[in-house]
Order: sequence, then C-alpha cells, then structure tokens
Amino acid sequence: MRGIRPTRRTTALGAAGVLVTATLIAGAVAAPSATADSGQGKNQEARGVAVAAERAAKKGIDWQDCPADWGLVKPIQCGWVSVPLDYAHPDGKQLKLAVDRIGNTGTKQERQGALVYNPGGPGGSGLRFPTRVTNKSAVWANVAKAYEFVGFDPRGVGHSAPISCQDPQEFVQAPKADPVPGSEADKLAQRKLARAYAEGCARRTGRAMLEQMTTPNTARDLDVIRAALGEKKINYLGVSYGTYLGAVYGTLFPDHVRRMVVDSVVNPSRDKIWYQANLDQDVAFDGRWKDWEDWVAANDATFHLGTTRAAVEAKWLELRAAAKKKPLGGVVGPNELIGFFQSAPYYDSSWAPVATVFSRYVAGDTQALIDAASPDPSDTAGNISEENGNAVYTAVECTDAKWPTNWQTWDRDNTRLHKDYPFMTWANAWMNLPCATWPVKQGTPLNVKTGKGLPAVLIVQSTRDAATPFPGAVELHKRFKGSRLIIEKDAGSHGVTSLVNPCINDRVDTYLLTGRTDAADVTCAPHATPKP
Repeated sequence: MRGIRPTRRTTALGAAGVLVTATLIAGAVAAPSATADSGQGKNQEARGVAVAAERAAKKGIDWQDCPADWGLVKPIQCGWVSVPLDYAHPDGKQLKLAVDRIGNTGTKQERQGALVYNPGGPGGSGLRFPTRVTNKSAVWANVAKAYEFVGFDPRGVGHSAPISCQDPQEFVQAPKADPVPGSEADKLAQRKLARAYAEGCARRTGRAMLEQMTTPNTARDLDVIRAALGEKKINYLGVSYGTYLGAVYGTLFPDHVRRMVVDSVVNPSRDKIWYQANLDQDVAFDGRWKDWEDWVAANDATFHLGTTRAAVEAKWLELRAAAKKKPLGGVVGPNELIGFFQSAPYYDSSWAPVATVFSRYVAGDTQALIDAASPDPSDTAGNISEENGNAVYTAVECTDAKWPTNWQTWDRDNTRLHKDYPFMTWANAWMNLPCATWPVKQGTPLNVKTGKGLPAVLIVQSTRDAATPFPGAVELHKRFKGSRLIIEKDAGSHGVTSLVNPCINDRVDTYLLTGRTDAADVTCAPHATPKP
C-alpha cells in the first residue's frame, strides 16, 4: 500500500548511527522466536535467518561516507548488509542491502540504540530518514538525542539489488488514456497491458528473485540488519506499508522488538492482504477527496472553483473530459490528472498546492497544470526511479498473497465500487491487475499476532486516512495485545507522526524515550487545517 508519494501509474496504498561499536551486545544474534516462525510452517527460513544474523553480527557494517550521487552528506554514513536471497538456503545467493545512519545528537549516556525506519510502499527507500536530523526536524529533535536514525533500501529497492518490470524510458511515457473504461474493448486493452507488465517482471527481474520478493523476507532482512547493527533488540518506526512490515516482524521476532511505532496502518487481516485492502482503499480515497473538495469550496474566495463540493466536482469532471478529448500539452490525460490530484487526498500538505494549480488552470493558465502533472522524463536515471518503486510495489503485493485470477471477479467488484466511489477505483484496479496473471507462486499472508516477548506497540492513526483506512489500525490493535492506539480524530493526512500535533508528538516522544504509554487509548483533536 503505497505511502511514499503518488506516482504516474497511480499508487495503491500508499508519502517520508555513528556510535554503534563492533562489540556484540549479549544476545544480539539470538535465534528468531521459534513459536512464531514454526507456527507459520517456516522452520527452514527461521534457521536461515538465524544463520544470516549470526554472520552479520560478526561482520558488522563498514560505515563510510555515502556515495556522492546518493545525496546523503556528512555526518550521515552508508554501508552494506548481506542477506540471503532465499532464507531456506542461507548459503546460496546473497543480496547486498544499502543502509545508512546518523549518530544520536545527545550524549553517550543518553543513547538508546538505533531507530530503524521504513516509509512504506512496498517500494519506498528509507535512506532519507537520517536527514530528519541534518534538516533539524523539530518534531524529531527529542528522539534524535537518544537514537541513531537508521534507514535502508529494502530488497529490490533503489541501491539494494533493484528490480525492474519495464524499461524505465517506456514507463515514464505518458499513457494519456482514461483509467475509467468506456467499453469492453477498453477493459481488454488494460488486461493485455497488465499481463504484459507481469511478464515483464519475470523477464527483467528473473523468477528466482521475484519469488523471494515478500514481506516476510523483508522482515527477515530487517532482523539481519538488527544483528549487523550490534543490537539485541530493534527500535522500529514504520509508516503505511511499513506498518505491515512491522506487524510481520513483530509476529516473527516478537522478542527482538524493544519499541515499535506504527503510523497509518495497513489492515493486517489475512482476508485483506492485498486484494480486499485495495478495494477498501478506493472507498476511503473517495471520502478524503470529498473532504478536500469541501475545503476548496470553503475557500472559494481564494480558489474560485465553486462554493459547494458539487461545484468543485463539476470543475474536476470538466477538466477530466477536456484532457480525455485532447491531452493537455499533448502529455497530460486523465491518468496523469489522477496521478497529480491524488496527492490531495493523500496529504493535507498538498491541499493548497493542488487547489492552486487547479485554480490557475480554470483561470486560463494551463501550463501550470501541464508542468505539475506531466511525467518526469529524467526519472529513469540511477536506481531510485518511479519504475523501480512500481516494480517493487507490484512484486511484493502480488507475491505476498493469492489474488483473484478470474477477470469476472475484478470486473464485478470494481464496476460496483466505481458507481459510488469513482475517484480512484479503476485506476487502482489497473495498477494491481498484474497480480491476476502473476508468473510466480503466490504465498499465504502471515497470521499477524502477539508473540512471547512482544512489548507494547504504539499505533498512530487518523480516522479519515485514505491510503490506509482507519479499521486497519483497529485490527492491528486487537491482534497486538497490550498495544496502545492514538487516534487523530477528524483528520486524514497519511503519515501522522511527522505532523505538528502536540497531543501526538509528545506521546510518541514519551514512548520512544521511556517506553511508557497511556493507561488507555487516546483520541487527539486534529492537527491544524491547511490554510489556502
């Protein structure tokens, strides 16, 4: 569930240390929880991850200045951790995962270890996490005193054995088509594109790699990173898909968790991963889209797009129709419009910028919208690209779980949803449709649950989140016994912990610095509404 940033292909679920020594902390290479793994029939992988973690603990990480083209400046340092491609065969092919860190800003006595971060995706890079320190983020200043901030590129992402499903140059070419099908011929064309994309994943990435692109394997990688850091237990911060990674890690390695914060939560129910979760997301996106339209209408004196939600929606439909008839600037069709406008229901920080561009278009300045919504032809260089992120997203979600293979199921469900929730439904369907013809074996999602040794997990969630709907947080709260839920009521920005809301910020600080939580769940008022 993408939570990094909206992309041209339209995202699904989902946004954004120096002091570690080579001496092993006692128990840093403890074996994974046998009960958690064996309960999932994964004894072979459990042994493999124990072997890989022991090796990583002995080797550590050779921290160096980051490569110049990574955009990570001193005092951030970078290094590599080797993990098995297949944990059932830990002596087989190895993958090199890119990691980085920045030391805690406080004293040696204040240090509490490494805080490891995943921003979501699947397909998001966590390497920007240490820049929250170099950029002097006030929200994270207290936590930075105690923790090294550690980021990493998960397997297949960016600098960590990147995978691909399509030529990057082809990927950024604007399709311009309307994702909403107008005929059976339109649907057939999209089905052919989805099948070709799935076949491209197998051809360009290789089946051996594709088969191992799963959330449980990324969780095992995370445990090897923990060992390489010299840590007995991990402190973890996950946002969006990163919450599901955290939930799987907490299930497989409950006694390796020291503290865990999960923010904007993927519903971990086996029934939701991943087909139903994406259908649920379509409903939530439509609701948050309406919230944005209401805000635009309330600020008509600034934007001049209409004084009611219906009026703003009418302007939106006029824009889509115009772009369908003739792509703006030859490059921005309805698909590109979705890619740009969906950032508004994703993030409150996009409310004003998106409304401003829309307003300028209606006033006659079409170039602003063309510039904002056009695909970036330069997004093909290096490893961190939109194509790579989309490939990882597809590979993980398609390999994690079984998807419907019958087109009639997809057609029925999305036709029904589109009638009432039209903003994202068909665009989301086409993005996920490669999973219907996925070329490698699809797994069974882990049964996320509390294991022996799992501490209280802090769950943070806004009630109107579009990318990861609120019921997901409630479900994880039920499954992780002793967890605490902080609810941001009547808010919907995706990714809550980095926003300014003292009711939330203070509790996250307290938890990470002391381990304490409130005696009961907490409901906070929303953060400040964006100003036009």
